[in-house]
Amino acid sequence: MDILTFSTLIFSGSLIAGFLGALTGLGGGVVIVPLLTLGFGVDIRYAIGASLVSVIATSSGAAAAYVKEGFSNIRLGMFLEMATTFGAFIGAGVAALISTQVIAIIFGLVLLYSAYLSFRGHEPDPYDENDAPDFFAHSFHLDGSYPDGHAAVPYHVHHVPTGFSLMFLAGGLSGLLGIGSGAVKVLAMDQAMQVPFKVSTTTSNFMIGVTAAASAGVYLSRGYIDPGLAMPVMLGVVVGALLGSKVLTNSKPKLLRVLFAGIILILGIEMIYNGMTGRI
Repeated sequence: MDILTFSTLIFSGSLIAGFLGALTGLGGGVVIVPLLTLGFGVDIRYAIGASLVSVIATSSGAAAAYVKEGFSNIRLGMFLEMATTFGAFIGAGVAALISTQVIAIIFGLVLLYSAYLSFRGHEPDPYDENDAPDFFAHSFHLDGSYPDGHAAVPYHVHHVPTGFSLMFLAGGLSGLLGIGSGAVKVLAMDQAMQVPFKVSTTTSNFMIGVTAAASAGVYLSRGYIDPGLAMPVMLGVVVGALLGSKVLTNSKPKLLRVLFAGIILILGIEMIYNGMTGRI
C-alpha cells in the first residue's frame, strides 16, 4: 500500500471517528486506537500517540461550536478538568508499567457497565428553585442552563465530589489508553451529577482536549507521536467533529443516548476480546 492510499484510508476512518466522537461526547480516540492497531497494524504506542492528537483536534473542532451555541457548561468543565488532568499525568506515567492486555479488559468492563447505565437512562429532575442546591455546586457557581428553542432551560448540578472522583478515573484512562475517556465523563455528569445529557456530551467535548494534551506531552517526550501518522488522523477528526456538532444541536437526547450506549457496548466487547487474545 502506497503512502497516499494509506493516508487517504486513515483520513476516511478518522473522519467517521471524529463524527461519532463529537455526536456522542466519546471523543474519536475510542475508535482511532482499534482502527490503527487492528485495521492497519500500527504499533499500539504510536496509535495511542496519534489518537491523543486526534482527541485534541476533536475537542477543538466540536467544542468551539458547542460553546457558541450555549450548550457547554464552561465553569463546570474547567472545574472538573483539575481532576482529569491530574489523572492523565498519572495514567500516562504508569502506562509503560502495566500490561495493556489487562488494561484493555478492565476498560472493556467499564464500557459495558457504562452502556448498561446509559441504556437504563433517566430523565433529570425538573428544575425547582426551592430544591436545595449541592454545596459545592452552589459555592463554585456550577449550575447553568442550555438553549431549547427560544427558551433557556435551567438545571442543577448534584453530587460534585462523586463526579470529581470519576473525572480523576477518566483522566487516568485517557493517559493509559490514549482516549478522551468521554464515556466516563459523560456518565459521570449524566448519571452521577444529574446534568442534562446534551450538556454532558458537549461539556465532555470541551474537556477532552485538555485531558488529552496532558497525556500527549508524555507520549511526545517518549517519541510515540509520528507526524506522518498523526496528520491525516487529525485532519479527519476535525472535519468529522464539525459535522457531528451540526447534527447534535438538532437531535433528540433519547436517540443520542441509544447511539451512545450502542457504540460503547460494541467497543467494550471489542476491548475485552482483544485484551484476552493478546491483540492489544
